[in-house]
Amino acid sequence: MRTDSLWTSSRVTTAVARQDPGALIRIARQHRCWRQTDLATRIGCSTSTVSRLETHHGYADLTLLRRAARETGVPTGVLAASLGLARSPAATVVADGPRRDEEDPMRRRTLLAAAGLTAPAALLTGVQDALASTPAPTGSTVPLDRRIIAARGYFDAGQHSHLLKALPGLLADTREAARSRQDLDFARLSACYSLTAQVLAKIGRYDQSRLSADRATIYAELSGSPLATAAAARELSIVLRHQNQPAAAQRHILDAVSRVEKTGLQTPAQASAYAQMLCTTSYTAARAGDRDQALTMIRDATRAARDLPHDPPQGRLFPLTPAAVDLYAVGVHWALGDAGAALEAGRGLCEAQFTTPERKARMHTDLARAWWQWGKPEQTAAELLSALRASPGEVRDRPAIRTIVTDLRTRHAQTAGVRELAASVGTRAA
Repeated sequence: MRTDSLWTSSRVTTAVARQDPGALIRIARQHRCWRQTDLATRIGCSTSTVSRLETHHGYADLTLLRRAARETGVPTGVLAASLGLARSPAATVVADGPRRDEEDPMRRRTLLAAAGLTAPAALLTGVQDALASTPAPTGSTVPLDRRIIAARGYFDAGQHSHLLKALPGLLADTREAARSRQDLDFARLSACYSLTAQVLAKIGRYDQSRLSADRATIYAELSGSPLATAAAARELSIVLRHQNQPAAAQRHILDAVSRVEKTGLQTPAQASAYAQMLCTTSYTAARAGDRDQALTMIRDATRAARDLPHDPPQGRLFPLTPAAVDLYAVGVHWALGDAGAALEAGRGLCEAQFTTPERKARMHTDLARAWWQWGKPEQTAAELLSALRASPGEVRDRPAIRTIVTDLRTRHAQTAGVRELAASVGTRAA
């Protein structure tokens, strides 16, 4: 069978309709007369992993899946359609069998409620459903760019519930627009999935964040934009870090650094992106325990950000500032277990240096983590109260910060501010 006719064959059509990308890998591998061992060698995994990838419907390792697709020649559009990311002209047959999006909604709501987050379970379920099976376009007449800016504004303000409510319709409409196959529409869709990944990671929903980041990566590659690709790779590296995959996280962010460097850093936007990638690389290395890499990268980031504006233009994809790099340094030293160095790095920071409530609050929560690491409950509580006043969602919705509040309630209930903090996250001080 000729390769061009392979992708319109009934086997491919059925695999796409069943949303079974593993079957596509198997079809493409067999078309090349490769054994599973041959493909395993090419993509750097075991034969048993290839077998699982090909036969387990809904296989979750999308990074390996994309690698296998590139190696076997599965067209990006066909792979995207099999993942439910795009509509394929060949996908006209609706195969029998259960769909992943038909999972018991009551079970999903129970699991979401058990997470203990303040975002209403129905909103989280709505986003999860939109990731499983995109809803129909909303028909909104508001320009997409304006809606994307508004959605980003919700994130920057720490209004996670508002953002979660807006995302299903925004994803539906940007995906519909991307059927044009224009680079800009692909870039917009990638940005929406990156934003989805960000908020889901923020509130601790790492599996859904990983799926969103993978989709952001696919559409960024389709857009051809180095900065969109870098942004998506950064989000993917962050969620991989949260999923305790430091090597994969580091590989993705280093690849992003390399891509941005290849632009020549000729514009302020590219220079800002480069400094941001160095910051993320540093923090990722610190969380992996690689002290030398972490400290080298944060020093490089400081130098790269030296000439960046303190008030970046609105709409810049990477609105990094010198103060933001200093805040990253706080996190890097905290991750390396050096609370004193973390507090020293943040000694000159103040809310006025940050333009959004989310960043103002993040400054306080990062300093709170350092104080807590140093065993100072009073200073920890004071910083968390400041974070609560700047952006309540940064305290209420982040699992790691909720844990500190719970520990304060348990061990230092009489410390000033602990009762207010406990009430803010829905617990009672002893």
